Amino acid sequence: MRITILALGSRGDVQPYIPLGKGLQSAGHSVRIATFKAFSPLVLTAGLDFFPLQGDARALLNTAMSAGLLDGRTNVFSYIRAIRKSYASLADTLVADLSSHDLHDSELILNQLPAYIFGGDLAESLDIPWAIVSVIPLVRTSSQPMFGFPRQLSRVPGFNALTYRIGEQLVWAMFGKAINRWRTGVLGLAKRPSFGDFNSVFRSKVPVLNGFSAHVVQRPSDWGEQVHITGWWHPEDLDWKPPDRLCKFLEEGEKPVFLGFGSIPVDDPEQITSILVDAIRRVGARAIIHAGWAGLGDELPDEFLSIDYAPYDWLFERMAAVVHHGGSGTSGLAFRSGVPSLVVPFGFDQYYWGDRGAELGVSPELLPFKELNVDDLAARIHAAVTDKSMAEQAESLGQKLRAENGVERAVEIINKIG
Repeated sequence: MRITILALGSRGDVQPYIPLGKGLQSAGHSVRIATFKAFSPLVLTAGLDFFPLQGDARALLNTAMSAGLLDGRTNVFSYIRAIRKSYASLADTLVADLSSHDLHDSELILNQLPAYIFGGDLAESLDIPWAIVSVIPLVRTSSQPMFGFPRQLSRVPGFNALTYRIGEQLVWAMFGKAINRWRTGVLGLAKRPSFGDFNSVFRSKVPVLNGFSAHVVQRPSDWGEQVHITGWWHPEDLDWKPPDRLCKFLEEGEKPVFLGFGSIPVDDPEQITSILVDAIRRVGARAIIHAGWAGLGDELPDEFLSIDYAPYDWLFERMAAVVHHGGSGTSGLAFRSGVPSLVVPFGFDQYYWGDRGAELGVSPELLPFKELNVDDLAARIHAAVTDKSMAEQAESLGQKLRAENGVERAVEIINKIG
């Protein structure tokens, strides 16, 4: 079966679909990933086919951040305003790219795009099945609000379910006109209704595959049988070998603390690095700082090591604690490592994963990046490396997650779709 995966966002948004694609390929399928051009090495190195979509992931994220995504516990409205600003021209660009005849040999579409847009339209035009894929809990439910909405209002009747409708309409407001032009002018399909046609996705029971664990995200009772929780789709880097300097650093002292914000940029890397260094020194620990898109870790003291890359599945289990930005994939690997972790969220779904870690007893209370300071960071890191109960809970959760194979489960489900 010829499978096309549509995936957009930062590296952390796209990366989970690499192991999923490789798993499908090993099962005998031909897999193509349609994503930003910048991720072509990531896709091609994995031995998967690549279809380029216009756009610069880092530039889009920088614009989104400058538009307000660092304002505390970002609500969904500021999130959408930021995305509207950064993705202003993306709708028409996607229409142009996805109109390519190169995609017409697809036999199944797996769609990661928000609010189920584009994937279903393309599948309808080709008369092929499609499925929704996600590493964030975004399916409608009355048990919890969509991330970005205040959880304090969760007890208000109807509030939780309403948040998902609002989220869908905000996305439709950005992309709906372009999608309808595409449907009528290129695909030869009828227009979607003025407010989209999201209900049809649920009426037709389009399969939904969630790439996270039920040990972390409890399955809502009102999710239909077409909604699956498979476990995380973790990347593997079987060809990577740890450099001598990293091995030496790990061997010459107590387990260090990991600090890194992945593909999240910051305005003042030197100031943030200084806060991280001072907090670690106050705790009396050693640390590994991942430079990432933030550019952290220039000119560090001897008890610190700066790295550009190391597979998190290998690295995290060798740490005393993990401090990270709270992306879904990074959170999954932190939970899986069996060591306590601390989330320093910037926005998006990162607050959700930080809250879940604290609720599960494997993390201290999250510390928003906008509120980052030496005192609070040091106190939380100290708790993460000294709290025996937290360490036991983290190891227990890690054992459960290490027993899962999310890719294998997802492939089983997708095989039944085609």
